[in-house]
Amino acid sequence: MTREISAAEKQILLKTARQAVEMTLKGEELPPLNREELPPNLLEPGACFVTLTKAGQLRGCVGSIEAVQPLIQDVRDRAVGAAFMDPRFPSVTAPELEDLEIEVSILTSPEPLFYDTPKDLVRKLRVGIDGVILKGQYRRATFLPQVWQNLPDPELFLARLCQKMGLAPDAWRVNKMGVDIYQVEKFSERDP
Repeated sequence: MTREISAAEKQILLKTARQAVEMTLKGEELPPLNREELPPNLLEPGACFVTLTKAGQLRGCVGSIEAVQPLIQDVRDRAVGAAFMDPRFPSVTAPELEDLEIEVSILTSPEPLFYDTPKDLVRKLRVGIDGVILKGQYRRATFLPQVWQNLPDPELFLARLCQKMGLAPDAWRVNKMGVDIYQVEKFSERDP
């Protein structure tokens, strides 16, 4: 079930994410969240991914799958992670700040997707709708629903997800893996 996030709450989350990146870049300590001034909805547990792009290109993306802390805290932590801890990219620098665009994806609770065969799995995945968590061989990896834009073929999507796990691209066909799906509500600084 998707949590309803108002336009005002989205703006608070985006502003919180940007402020966290800016303050961390300056070496400033992030202040405690002022719970009395925040909407109760943002203090409920939530899981999110924060994606940074620069000129339309990925610049960092870090997230959580399970809701273990207040949503606003998760957004703040993931924004800092995307800017400074994504191992695929160097840390964000001050000259980049104004060119960065922040996108927040709030996740629904993951649910198991039951399937019998690799063909059945491909048939059950909803392209463009489902985020997918693939689990097997003591590893797991996920792709947000947005990744379908670049990988619209379910078989290629699953192959790349296996590679992200450090497995062979056909591992999803060879060994039956656990699959969870989730959906997201996403919004970014470029949204009206």
